[in-house]
Amino acid sequence: MDTEITPASTNESIDFDGYPAGTFPAGWIAGVTGHGAPRWTVEADPGAPSPRHVLRQSGVGDFPWLVRTASALIDGFVEVRFRPEGGRDDQAGGVVWRWKSGDEYYVARANALENNVSLYYTDGGKRRTIRYVDAPVPGNAWHVIRVEFQGTRIRVLLDGRLYIEEDDAHIAGCGRVGMWTKADSITAFENFRYGLGGA
Repeated sequence: MDTEITPASTNESIDFDGYPAGTFPAGWIAGVTGHGAPRWTVEADPGAPSPRHVLRQSGVGDFPWLVRTASALIDGFVEVRFRPEGGRDDQAGGVVWRWKSGDEYYVARANALENNVSLYYTDGGKRRTIRYVDAPVPGNAWHVIRVEFQGTRIRVLLDGRLYIEEDDAHIAGCGRVGMWTKADSITAFENFRYGLGGA
């Protein structure tokens, strides 16, 4: 476990417009659970709901992730707006929380190829399923995935609708928050938010 992760004291909202296009965003760290070569870059996208920049993951890896270095929550929420744009094997986008390392964290994601929402925990670098739920996830459209977590209670919402509510105690304590994709997903992200409360 990363012993330097200490709880955050404020909420934060990041729209990526403040980062130069063509760069990796400062204040974040990226990696992959398993194998691969993820590629996270800030890119111009005038069609985004809040133009002008998005963060796009266009590399390939088992489970690419990107976490906010300064973020850390025990309980709270994390959400992001995402658009699944392409991928033959997967078209997924999601969020991570209680991230201790690239081998230990929770993840919730939505998949446009499978039309479902799912909740997992990752332990020892292995992804473990907690629950799958069918849900409409049109490709090349913007969606909002949000997770609220308090103790063992986890709530996963997509586009404002609650799809999963479960109790799970596999990962406790403080951890970072961030974003996640899978396989060859090409996914754009914007309006990343996290904090201590429910709003």
